[in-house]
Amino acid sequence: MRFISTCGLLLLAWFGEAAIAQDAPAAPLAEFQIAEATGQAEFRTLDEDIQDLKTSVMDLNRDLFLLEEELLFPANTQVAVFVSMDVGEFFALDSVQITLDGENVANYLYTAREVDALIRGGVHQLFLGNVRAGEHELVAIFTGGGPHERDYRRGATLVFDKGIGPKYVELSISDREQKLQPEFIVTEWE
Repeated sequence: MRFISTCGLLLLAWFGEAAIAQDAPAAPLAEFQIAEATGQAEFRTLDEDIQDLKTSVMDLNRDLFLLEEELLFPANTQVAVFVSMDVGEFFALDSVQITLDGENVANYLYTAREVDALIRGGVHQLFLGNVRAGEHELVAIFTGGGPHERDYRRGATLVFDKGIGPKYVELSISDREQKLQPEFIVTEWE
């Protein structure tokens, strides 16, 4: 019996609140709209904070990449090897292999588009690494098609002295018009 009276009281209280709510003005609706506008403003602020955080992370990532490059390849021990071509009528480049002090450090197989870019004046960074100061031997082996559709495998050697500061080496392929042969030149940039 006690259970029924408690339930009855609860029902009366609930119906009484519902009746009062029907007679009451739309104040709770206005409060809800204000809360919703405040929530949207908070979401906008949160979205702006997230975008700022993403920008900061991207800037930090770029800075870390530059720092990593600086640590892995310090300028005083750095050696970079580049490949360039001029004309290309007597040689169709397929690949280049680089050996530094007897150790194979780079192999690269070129696509037709990459060769076309080289012929049009492009330069390809083939190798970037660290070497100690002193004398070093660089051997570049070029493989490709030569005159009369023959396969060519030619080498070029450079002995250079690595001092303090970066060293840049260019592997240049050009046509030798007088002999109708390709010419492979290895030069140091100053």
